[in-house]
Amino acid sequence: MLDSSATVSDVTSKTPPATSSRRSTHRLAEAIAPLAVGEGFIDTAVEGVRLIAAHCSHARTPLIYEPGLFVIAQGDKIGYLGERVIHYGPGNYLVQALPLPFECETRAEAGAPLLGINIAFDPLTLNELVQQMPVKPEEDGRAAPMAAVELDAAMEHAVLHLLDCLKDETASRVLGPGRVREVLFAALKGPQGDSLRQLVQRNGQYARIVDSLNYLHGHYRETLTVETLAARANMSASHFHHHFKRTTQQSPLQYLKRLRLLKARALLGQHRMNVARAAGEVGYRSTSQFSREYKRYFGVSPSQG
Repeated sequence: MLDSSATVSDVTSKTPPATSSRRSTHRLAEAIAPLAVGEGFIDTAVEGVRLIAAHCSHARTPLIYEPGLFVIAQGDKIGYLGERVIHYGPGNYLVQALPLPFECETRAEAGAPLLGINIAFDPLTLNELVQQMPVKPEEDGRAAPMAAVELDAAMEHAVLHLLDCLKDETASRVLGPGRVREVLFAALKGPQGDSLRQLVQRNGQYARIVDSLNYLHGHYRETLTVETLAARANMSASHFHHHFKRTTQQSPLQYLKRLRLLKARALLGQHRMNVARAAGEVGYRSTSQFSREYKRYFGVSPSQG
């Protein structure tokens, strides 16, 4: 069973990393630095692969990641999901199996920006890989929809292999998809491989929650209730509420509200929409309610960004 209370590498050790681990992350940082020209998430010539760069620290702020792997080679990120604190910096990587609204803090030092790489999960590729791998028994308490795990030699090699082809556009186009498969294969063999297998095997209660999340992301503008979502999942409202909260660390209506607010922030920032239109675009019927909830969640009014 997938257990959202799992604590696999949720809090990193306070002791310095081993020498071999420091060498590994140094190699990754050296490979990323000349490629990460820009700030934030930087697209590459390989579909689904983005570099990550931050030249200054950012305070804890709400956001949502699409499913994927996040390998940080330099600097630190700290995620806050419910009561869980998830460190993913040099020496480990984040497995984000589901799109979960959470809060994130970024730490970077002068002259040493945060550097990393993000590889999105392609369901078709994951499914193809899972079908070719031997069936593995589920490990209770090990799988989680969002967890940081140790960067082992196989994952380091696969990521370095991918970074190497990003140096050349032709190599990216020809070799990139195969090198992404290599990274996903390493993730499937890792401690959180079960959470990825469950994304494509479509068995049990977890599959119903995944389908509900997909529906929410496609219909968040509409008027939705727990009863509506539960009926789609063929579950009772109380049963659905329990499993949804156990997986995402928030109730269905909390998730919907946060998803709407995050979508609205993107509209306000990227498209410079006025507040009333942004509120309507994400499903709010009342602009004043939207403004109150936006300020409560982000700490500033929507007109301030």
